[in-house]
Parts: sequence; structure tokens; C-alpha cells
Amino acid sequence: MVIQSVEFKGSFPEQRLAPADGRPEFAFIGRSNVGKSSLINMLVDRKDLARISNVPGKTQHLNYYLINDNWYLVDLPGYGYAKVSKKLRQSWRLMMDHYFKKRENLQCVFVLLDSNIGPQKIDLEFINWLGEMGMPFVVAYTKSDRILAPKLTANIEKIRAALLEYWEELPPDIVTSATNRIGQEEVFQIIEETLERL
Repeated sequence: MVIQSVEFKGSFPEQRLAPADGRPEFAFIGRSNVGKSSLINMLVDRKDLARISNVPGKTQHLNYYLINDNWYLVDLPGYGYAKVSKKLRQSWRLMMDHYFKKRENLQCVFVLLDSNIGPQKIDLEFINWLGEMGMPFVVAYTKSDRILAPKLTANIEKIRAALLEYWEELPPDIVTSATNRIGQEEVFQIIEETLERL
């Protein structure tokens, strides 16, 4: 896929306020500080499209980017350890619940997991929640450039083993690195194949 145009369409506190033009949506989400903004910027060849911060939890709304005037890349708030108030955390949870359950144009969720660490309970819980809703998703392992190949393989195998405790069949997964530009082709292949089926 060639990225010809990227247009920021807005940041929305609720899914009902997001674009309602019927274009397909592909969402990106992960635990806070998983490298989501860096990955999104790499995917669309923009250095500062998604805001990168050393402070987890900066993404607080549903951020919509129109790609090639054809489909939306949706940057979702991270879950997990952001230092925010309990009230704000509850509002995020409600926003995400409405988004995943009511957003008819949502085609696939890319769930980002840090490849530098083993299975995290919060990631497994979120993935299982998507599964319970029947939501199509792909696991994308981030920051693969930060560890040696044997350790990377071992970490991914541990996560896959943890998933198999709940799943009969492993969900599709991709290894990515925003620094080394790994995974862009694989992500876009999934998006293109999904668009072709619509």
C-alpha cells in the first residue's frame, strides 16, 4: 500500500461524535507506553502525526486519521498504567466499551504488545475481552529492535503460550519496530485484504 494522503479528522471524546461517513476503520491500541505513537508515525511515513510522549496516557480521545481518502486509522487511548484520576480512567473505559461494541465500521483492532517483556495480565485480559465480543484483531509486537533475537523469540513464545491457555487457536501476530521500520508491509497487507473483502 502506498500512502498518498493522511488527513487528521479530529479527536473525539465519544464514538457517536466521530466521523459517520461509513468508511472502514482500523484501530490501534495497547498498554500505555507500548510505542503506539511511534508505530503509527512509522506506518504512515510521518514524523509527528501521532504525538509521542515520555509520559504514558497522553492519548485521551479517539483520534481519527483519514488515509488515502479511503479508510480511517484510529489511534485509541492506551490502557494500563497511565497516572490519571480514577474518574478519568472510568470515563476512558466507558468510551472504549461504547467504541468497540457500537462502532459498526470497525474492521480490525491492532493490539500492541511490548516484545521486550513477557505476558502481562492486563494485555491478556484485553485480548480475551475482544475475543468475547467477536472482534477481529491482530497482535503487533512492538520495540523488537531493543532486544537480541533469541530473547525476542523467547518473549513472544511466552506470550503465545499464555494466550493458548485461553484460546484454542492463536490470533494472527506481527513483529514490528518503528526504529527499523519493521512490520509496515505486514500491517498494510492485513488492511488491504480486509478492504478487498468489503
